[in-house]
Amino acid sequence: MRLRTLKLAAALAVMTPAFAIAQGRPASVQTDLVEMAEMTETVTVFGEIVAVRESDVATRVAGVVNGVPIQVGAVVNQGDVLARMDTSRLEIEVGSAEAQLAIASAGLEVAQVQADRAQIAFDRAENLVANASISTAQFDDRASDLASALGGLAEARARIAAAENAIELARYNLDNATIRAPFDGIVLDVTTQVGQFAASGSQVATLLDIGTMEVEANVPSRFVAALEPGRDVTGRNDAGRDLTMILRAVLPTEFSETRTRPVRFTLKAIDPSFAIGQPVTLDVPIGAVRDVIVVPKDALVQARGGWTAFVNEDGKAAPRTVTIGAALGDTFEVVSGLAPGDEVVVRGNERLRPGQDIAPMGAGGPPAAAQAGETPAEEG
Repeated sequence: MRLRTLKLAAALAVMTPAFAIAQGRPASVQTDLVEMAEMTETVTVFGEIVAVRESDVATRVAGVVNGVPIQVGAVVNQGDVLARMDTSRLEIEVGSAEAQLAIASAGLEVAQVQADRAQIAFDRAENLVANASISTAQFDDRASDLASALGGLAEARARIAAAENAIELARYNLDNATIRAPFDGIVLDVTTQVGQFAASGSQVATLLDIGTMEVEANVPSRFVAALEPGRDVTGRNDAGRDLTMILRAVLPTEFSETRTRPVRFTLKAIDPSFAIGQPVTLDVPIGAVRDVIVVPKDALVQARGGWTAFVNEDGKAAPRTVTIGAALGDTFEVVSGLAPGDEVVVRGNERLRPGQDIAPMGAGGPPAAAQAGETPAEEG
């Protein structure tokens, strides 16, 4: 028993100097600086992603559908074929209009020849009547013939214009017998089938423009006067993805039950995972931008009297009682207790004692003990 006691005493005698040295060594800590930052008051509102452009694509001509090469969920580019109509009748109409143009062209040539002859006869008669070589009645006949010929020429030209219009209309109908996507998008619905007769204006498909989504949120009316179009807004969708937006417009409608107004926000970037109707939480700025002092959240330690931060003062841990305000990312607004440039402990501050020696490593750097492969000293 006595031998065991002596061994224990000897062991304690050996360990005591090393333990004392460890206790006297400065605590390795990580520090960061108190800085100035811009902050604005915000209000949290809830909205959803909405479509800027969603179109029910329709036919422009009537006919029987003989091709639908799309299906729900298909991604299409502007100009891609959504449906095709039977074009047999339309091709016949184009041919008929072209034939009418040929007839009108021939008629114009005949009318031009007749007008030229009538003009020559009139000019001759005009010279003769001046010399009293023909009677006034004969001259009037030549004038009447010229007027009739010129009228026929004008009519022939009108037939040309009508035939050209008929060709243009026939070709328009033929071209539009193929229904194409008016913009890049995704097919939400297909409402026609092969063999179905579609009247002019019948819906073929519903197309969503996935490149022009926005966010709409109902903002309490009391904050509307403080909203500024063009201002940056941050938010999060239900998947936790951060969103950046621009306040585009406050719509001039109000919901009397909730006393809110719809506000539209333009998304700066659109992710393929976004969906129409997806919930979004927004932090909408409702105040002017102001400069504030901010401290990293990790620098704050809960104390009995509130929040405390340890400041590096000539290598010693000096506690400061801090009054905080609003959160700004990974920082808090400092109402009192700290000043810009203060070096605060952000790691290793949980067990610091007032006045304890510290070995600060600066923001982002690992403690000295970790660099040397040691375990940071635990004080207290």
